Amino acid sequence: MKIDGKTNLLLLTGFYLLMSLIASSDSSLQYDYYRESCPEAHQIIKSTLRRIYDRNASVAPAMLRLIFHDCFVQGCDASVLLDPTEIMGSEKDTQPNQSLRGFDHIDIIKAELENACPGVVSCADLLVVAARESVILAGGPFYPVHTGRKDSARSFPQLSYELPSPLDDHPTTILRFATRGFTEKETVTLLGAHSTGMIHCKFFEKRLYNFGGTNQPDPSLDSEFADQLRSICNNRTHSHSGSPSASPSPSPSTSSSKTSQNQGMQMDYEGKGAGFGTLYYRSLLQGRGILFVDQQMTAGAETANWVRNYASDVSLFRRDFAQVMMKLSSTNVLTGGNGEVRLNCREVTSSLW
Repeated sequence: MKIDGKTNLLLLTGFYLLMSLIASSDSSLQYDYYRESCPEAHQIIKSTLRRIYDRNASVAPAMLRLIFHDCFVQGCDASVLLDPTEIMGSEKDTQPNQSLRGFDHIDIIKAELENACPGVVSCADLLVVAARESVILAGGPFYPVHTGRKDSARSFPQLSYELPSPLDDHPTTILRFATRGFTEKETVTLLGAHSTGMIHCKFFEKRLYNFGGTNQPDPSLDSEFADQLRSICNNRTHSHSGSPSASPSPSPSTSSSKTSQNQGMQMDYEGKGAGFGTLYYRSLLQGRGILFVDQQMTAGAETANWVRNYASDVSLFRRDFAQVMMKLSSTNVLTGGNGEVRLNCREVTSSLW
């Protein structure tokens, strides 16, 4: 995209606005918090993530999902990264988090940080910075990140069930986000993160074959697009006519099961050149939202208005997405003596547990 003088001025103005917004979101966080204790921290996260991305581009959407599933539960405290122990459950083992990926990539980045600056950089900060870099790699906007977060010494598996579901309708989605302090506009903006990554068939199959127990597809789904999705997700449980099979296999083979699990649709199905956010919002206006929760953003007057605004003005979306990601990244953070710095992101460091 060519940037003229006017656009450059707007970007600069937006940058300073973002700086002021994040400064007011949590005064305990600082810009360049590690400037003395680990001045290369941000560069280590950036360069290591880039190496991983060059081999496996799916790391970018994986990091975006991780930060959302972490911050939405109890705040940005890296609790989602903890493995279960004999006395503590794990958020990653709960049903809403079953499809989370990227934990091994976090381990790689953390090892690099520990090698350079032992016991200094928290996993919470690592995840927030990695998410920002992933947004950039996916074609999204840069936004400044303040650091100084500490890690939680416990996980909150029971709260994971408060996460939004791909099957949520409009009122439920708005309520879930409102409980975390996000407006209807910010909800539409945050869902723009679905501009990248693969959505597996299990998250939208019911829209194709048996929506609401009707044995019919979701009427809000464009019929041609539904055919396209059915061609991808037509597996062992459905006949070629698109209706549920009368006698699905009770014990599918391992290979069939793996194939079904791996089937899905790329959110940026027109290619990365389509632009981060552009395709997503235009698709919703065309009835081509892959997830029901996304398509439902056209079901309310205010949310539908923002879908239209973002579909026609990608610069507006990029600005708003940067702001809401900063807000998300500063949600209920632990600072000072209220947390710890884990040496291994999967395990608590203190003797609290």
